[in-house]
Amino acid sequence: MADEDRERNRRPDPDALLALMDKNHRGKLTVFLGAAPGVGKTYAMLSRARRLKTDGVDIVIGLVETHGRSETAALLEGLEELPRIRVAHRGRMLEEFDLDAALARHPRIVIVDELAHSNADGSRHPKRYQDIEELINAGIDVWTALNIQHLESQSDLVAQITGVTVRERVPDVVLNRADEVLLVDLPPTELIERLKEGKVYLPESASRAVDRFFRLGNLTALRELALRRTADRVDDQVVDYLKQNAIEGLWATGERLLVCVGPDALSEKVVRVASRLATGLNAPWTVVSVERADREAHTRSGIGQLDQIFRLAEQLGAETRRIIGNDFVDEILKFARREHATQIVIGAENRRGLSRFLSRSLPDALTRRAAGIGVHLVTPDRKQAKKKTSLTPLLDRHRLPEAAITAGSFVAATALLGVLMNIFIRLPNISLLFLLAVLGAAVTSGYLAALLAVVLSALCYNFLFIEPRYTFTIAAPHEVFALFVFFAVAMIAGGFASRIREQAKIARVRASALQGLYDFSRKLSGTEKAEDAIWATVSQLQTSLKRNVVLLMPENGELTVAAAWPPDTDLDVADTTAARWAYDKQERAGNGTGTLPNSRFEFRPLLSPHGAVGVCGIEQTAERLDTSEERALSAILDQTAIAMDRARLSEANVTHAAQLEGERYREALLSSISHDLKTPLATITGAVTSLRQFGDKMSGESRDDLLQSIEEEGSRMSRFVANLLDMTRIEAGNIQPKRDWVDVSDVVQMAAERTRKYFPDRAIETSIAQDLPLVSGDSVLLGQVLFNLLDNAVKYGGQEPIQVFARRDGRDVLVSVTDSGRGIPPEDLDRIFEKFYRRGKTDGRAAGTGLGLSIARSFIEAMGGRIHAESPAVKKRGTRMVIRLPVTTQEKP
Repeated sequence: MADEDRERNRRPDPDALLALMDKNHRGKLTVFLGAAPGVGKTYAMLSRARRLKTDGVDIVIGLVETHGRSETAALLEGLEELPRIRVAHRGRMLEEFDLDAALARHPRIVIVDELAHSNADGSRHPKRYQDIEELINAGIDVWTALNIQHLESQSDLVAQITGVTVRERVPDVVLNRADEVLLVDLPPTELIERLKEGKVYLPESASRAVDRFFRLGNLTALRELALRRTADRVDDQVVDYLKQNAIEGLWATGERLLVCVGPDALSEKVVRVASRLATGLNAPWTVVSVERADREAHTRSGIGQLDQIFRLAEQLGAETRRIIGNDFVDEILKFARREHATQIVIGAENRRGLSRFLSRSLPDALTRRAAGIGVHLVTPDRKQAKKKTSLTPLLDRHRLPEAAITAGSFVAATALLGVLMNIFIRLPNISLLFLLAVLGAAVTSGYLAALLAVVLSALCYNFLFIEPRYTFTIAAPHEVFALFVFFAVAMIAGGFASRIREQAKIARVRASALQGLYDFSRKLSGTEKAEDAIWATVSQLQTSLKRNVVLLMPENGELTVAAAWPPDTDLDVADTTAARWAYDKQERAGNGTGTLPNSRFEFRPLLSPHGAVGVCGIEQTAERLDTSEERALSAILDQTAIAMDRARLSEANVTHAAQLEGERYREALLSSISHDLKTPLATITGAVTSLRQFGDKMSGESRDDLLQSIEEEGSRMSRFVANLLDMTRIEAGNIQPKRDWVDVSDVVQMAAERTRKYFPDRAIETSIAQDLPLVSGDSVLLGQVLFNLLDNAVKYGGQEPIQVFARRDGRDVLVSVTDSGRGIPPEDLDRIFEKFYRRGKTDGRAAGTGLGLSIARSFIEAMGGRIHAESPAVKKRGTRMVIRLPVTTQEKP
């Protein structure tokens, strides 16, 4: 039963399945791996290609180097070869692989020899493995060849074995991502024999190769490296297969390495050793660097060196992290336990002199506290170990003159003050004044000034105030003890003061950076337009980085410069191509990257949750961005991408809202047409049909009733069409009311009579004040408004009489229409004047379009008046519509 439950719960590894799905959308990379040149990698590729060509597979030769080997060149016959591109390089013409031709041809398989080859200057990518990566992303399978000495993690080991430094190297991650690794092997003795026969190099080159590289011991060691690396890759493929198919069996050892580095020469060796160790253990590994939170631990050169080490680690397939903390051992162990690291790799310098006894090194502290975690110590080479360490970098040699002047000034001023005070008052604790000088130098210029001030203060104190005076000798033993105590206290106090100074300086810098980011965030949050966000970003980047910046945004399928600083910045062809690459591939391009490095700018995509929204270009100089600038740049770009995405979504929301409003308008219009046209048309059609078929048999009274129905429904349709036309005029802004004297009493009487004509069964009462003044307006529009109000009152006002009042109220003429219906809730008093808004049930007649009150408000406002609703009107019921028209005091318009 337990076996059945385990079988049901067995599931494939999700990460392995996602990796498999990703590979299915890409081309496949096959690497023919050999221990050395001449083992037959190219020969094996071409032999296999000829077999597939015979089977009808679409396979072409992108580039193959035969190196003058006739048997290899013979295999090219019958295979399609892509033309090469000629490139000028250092005064001569080279034939290089044409990447664009291969992409345009788009075969199923393309053979591109020499994976570690470096492209000529001006190429899209500096390395051939980057060309191959682009082909794979385009869905093309690639076959290539590689010698083990060109692998990045093996380069230093190969140099140690053979004495030859390999210049062209390939990151390990390229081989790790290969879908298939085929080992092409040949015994070392047979390879040396082939070399002597001239089957590897030309005769004049073969003799030199035998003496230097192709030795039996060298080839045997390289063969072992190639066999181990291939075996590791096969093991990875087996593990992937087990995970993808949920097959229980032997798994990897579960090792995970944590590698500690810093800005020193030994860290590069530590990374390479850790890479080989991780490869041998088939274990993931992470490279970390710890930075102090209370001080700038690294100089600019140190930061640059640390960035190079991180880039090397990433090329070798490692993850990189930066940790901030004051207790290095505690931070490293916390990170190791959080990441489940089983082994820590760290460099161990050979410590000399008193430093071995005065303080415990970081490796020693890790070894004592790393319970359950293995610690591997990497020692420097013999040449590197002989180098003497110097305290000068710790003491900032560039500030030595400034520190000396500061310390000398403080000590001289203190000594003078002590001498003057000693003339009048003999103080037994005059040394406290010199301690004050040490603190002043530390706070002003740092630890180096404090150290110099300690030495100068001790000398001055001995020379001026310890008997015998004006000599550097000390007569009393207790004075010797006091001098040593002073020296120790001054050193400690100066150290603390200088540290506080550094902490305050760093705190100011970080606070300034945070304030800048906060102000930028507030500025972005207050911008509604994308253009404002773009210029805010360019300004902030130029202020933070002190470099030229350009921001490109997509427009009609093309990237265009949206903003730049300085504004006259121009982009050449290389810059534009790199920017397009960064936008399309959503990765860095340009200066300092592997894609179009000849560009002046480094282009970074602005990535939002919905994809790339633009590209930012930062002009690069000889000095790369340091860690703090990188962090500020990343934060600004992330906020900009979010702001641009928000602006795009806001524009989309406005468009969507307009579409919804249009849909609602159409739905309401169709609904109104179906109600307000179908019923009158049905009545008219029925009446006409009755008259045609039975008219001669009907009585005169019946015919009059039918004719009256036709007339009433026709008038109803006419009013409906008039309302639609009026609203169309209002929406188009074509309402131009006449400016004439209007007698409100006449308009009220005419509107009431018109309503009684259409609704003879409803009582309408009018009350008009005498001597009602004339108003300036349009009598036709005012009459239409009153009729709409009365029509609305008939529909919703119950069976009580409708009351119409007209009187003067101050400087206005007030006209009100009051009904006795159920009334309107307070929250709906303003909404009833909106288009298509209808509330409540009518008196049984078909509801209208909901345009009458909206038209009434538009007409009244066009004439300079106001209209509003009041409810309840009488006895806690009913609704009163109130119109206010200003009384004109000028002459007749």
